[in-house]
Amino acid sequence: MIMSRHGDRAPIDIRCARFPGGGIVRVDSIRLASPEPGEIVVRVLRCALCGSDLRLWREGAPHIPGHEIVGVVDARGHPLAGQRVLVYIPVYCGACPYCRNGDTHLCEHLDGLIGWQRPGGYAEAVVVPERNVIPIPDDIPTDLAPLLLDTIGTPAHALRLARRVVGAGPAVVLGAGPLGLGTLLALRCFGYAPLYCAEPSPYRAAAAKEVGAKLLEGESAGRRFPIVIEASGNLAARSQGLHMTAPGGVLVLLGETSTPWTIHPMPELRRKDFFVLRSFYFPLREINDNINLLRRGRSDYARLVDSKAPLENLGTLFERFAAGELLKPELTFE
Repeated sequence: MIMSRHGDRAPIDIRCARFPGGGIVRVDSIRLASPEPGEIVVRVLRCALCGSDLRLWREGAPHIPGHEIVGVVDARGHPLAGQRVLVYIPVYCGACPYCRNGDTHLCEHLDGLIGWQRPGGYAEAVVVPERNVIPIPDDIPTDLAPLLLDTIGTPAHALRLARRVVGAGPAVVLGAGPLGLGTLLALRCFGYAPLYCAEPSPYRAAAAKEVGAKLLEGESAGRRFPIVIEASGNLAARSQGLHMTAPGGVLVLLGETSTPWTIHPMPELRRKDFFVLRSFYFPLREINDNINLLRRGRSDYARLVDSKAPLENLGTLFERFAAGELLKPELTFE
């Protein structure tokens, strides 16, 4: 056990993954930082791969990546010692108006994101704020628990916002990566139907059909929808979504991209009333609702976790993930 309580423990070395760029994953050994007051050590069990990590994989990352983390609290004497937990990635203050209102993801004094501006979960252990760990119910398997973060939490929060504009009805998802597939499952749970999806990868397109979506082709390709969810981060898909959104409808932007997006004000767009909604992550107050979504669709969510690998094989896992050959692979330390 890593002996830690309120930052008091002997330093240890851990193995981790480094992303120097160019699609390279390098296994390294580092000295784990000592926890500061209010922080604890989490021993990582799983860290799921995310489409947004592909940018770090290609361009390089100054910190250890990995932000869909499930682990065990490893802190002597702590009330959660030995408990399986999720790691909530926004390092929120807990005191600003947004935090007090329960919108922890919108914190005014956000101190970075775990796995982005702070070391993440592609490592044997990670130091995180105590307030950022979420106990996992005993009935949720370790393999499925990471899905409660980006795959369920992010799209479910976006749809809760979108329902203020558009209720049940037809919907289309652009992109059937893990975020898009999670969106399809959330749409189904929230009563939207029929569901459509656009996805170039045959493997991911087949998975979209398995969860009840029709592929966007033929007549449906020119159809307009009351709700369009762009879940790939692809700029062409975003522009396609603008045109596919019906008058009075909503285009939901979930996909991540660092490339500037230029909107050309064509007459079709100038002469249409519609909403554009950008949603980021989810507030902690929604976690119980998200756990219930996982319970309701457990067998479908289990289909998404289609590969696991140890740290030494993380590079191969990323190559297959980038090629569209995997849905929601996970790094495992068990």
